[in-house]
Amino acid sequence: MSEPKSLAALDLAALLCSRVCHDVISPVGAIINGLEVLEDEKDEAMKESALELVRKSALQASARLQFARLAFGAAGSAGAQLDLGDAEKVVRGLLDDPRLTISWNLPRLLLPKNRVKLLLNLLLIASSAVPRGGKLTVDPVGEGEAMGFRITAEGSYAKIQPAVEALLTNHSADGIDAHAIQPHYTGLLAGTAGLKLSLESSPEKIVLAAA
Repeated sequence: MSEPKSLAALDLAALLCSRVCHDVISPVGAIINGLEVLEDEKDEAMKESALELVRKSALQASARLQFARLAFGAAGSAGAQLDLGDAEKVVRGLLDDPRLTISWNLPRLLLPKNRVKLLLNLLLIASSAVPRGGKLTVDPVGEGEAMGFRITAEGSYAKIQPAVEALLTNHSADGIDAHAIQPHYTGLLAGTAGLKLSLESSPEKIVLAAA
């Protein structure tokens, strides 16, 4: 695998900001729509539906922001460590879907923050590989501060897009936009953490590993 190539720092920051905005704009827009209905609607049943929309959308926006804070943000000073228990909490909040089961087999301990950020970003990619639902299994590779991760995504038509696989290796930083920045950033995190990424695919199963 060739050495990762990165964007200019300002471009990387701008694209990550765009990605976060993209993730939260939908639930925030739904909150606004619900509040407009509450202001104008006289029917009590419609007002109750609008209130439920606001509630669900606010929870979704909060879950996405909490995840983004750990996965993309600074989350502490340089050299800081993050708690895998906190990582599990934000993952379950973000991926709260009755069609998706998460089996989290990691111990609760502190790890260098870039390793935890890498884990969160790999889980984001793995979850997108099973859009119809299924199961995500998160296992440790090794132990202690040198721990890596293996994430297995199982479900109907499980698939990682070829473009995403190429971006994970970061052979080129050319042509990366807000849609492509997350897998590119994941590859950068792996390099910073001193881990190598691998991907295996078979019918209805994808395995992403960082070791």
